[in-house]
Amino acid sequence: MLCSSFRSATASLGLGRRAASTIAQKYSKAVYSAALSKSPQTLTKVQSELNAISNVIKEVPDLKAFVSNPTLSAKDRSAGLAVIYSRAEGAKKEPVSDITKNLFGVLSENGRLGETEGVIEGFNELVAKYKGELEVVVTSATPLPRDLSSRLETILKQSQAAQQAKSLKISNKVNPSVLGGIVVDFGDKSIDLSVSSRVNKLNNVLQREFSLFLHSLMADPLHRIRIDTRMP
Repeated sequence: MLCSSFRSATASLGLGRRAASTIAQKYSKAVYSAALSKSPQTLTKVQSELNAISNVIKEVPDLKAFVSNPTLSAKDRSAGLAVIYSRAEGAKKEPVSDITKNLFGVLSENGRLGETEGVIEGFNELVAKYKGELEVVVTSATPLPRDLSSRLETILKQSQAAQQAKSLKISNKVNPSVLGGIVVDFGDKSIDLSVSSRVNKLNNVLQREFSLFLHSLMADPLHRIRIDTRMP
């Protein structure tokens, strides 16, 4: 059933764009252009650094809180970034490039460190497009069974987007909040077949119907009198 719904969605290309921050996209494009203008090797190095920084922020709660706090002083932001760079360098202690440092310096100065995750995701999408790669993220409430994962991969390879790409990379992201079903992200596009999406749609319909009912009820003077007389 799930694969059937997914096949229909990919065949019709009914893909909705993900809600991406316009601000994050601007920074992504800026650092991408700066790295690529140097050389393809620099682009690869910056991507490696940004992904390492992304992992560090996700793994260390204090650093995640740091980038999410817009009230820190310039001194505290500078100290926090130094910690991030040090951890991202890893065991090899290879210094983080000036391009990456400049990016975070500007994000810090502009109070946009909270956009870090979106900036890195946008950068990776630009790099993937440059290399002719199609990265597909399948989000599910629990890890996908191997047989279902294989069937989805087969369907994805038959899609127009995959056939136009030089390579296809599929990963499974676990997020219990989707409740069931899957959400499939193709770069900046998304197919939402999750249970949470259906629940949200149902809730919206019920809320709208209830609001209309209350409006019609209050528009009737007799009903309004009955309601008023019961109130203390």
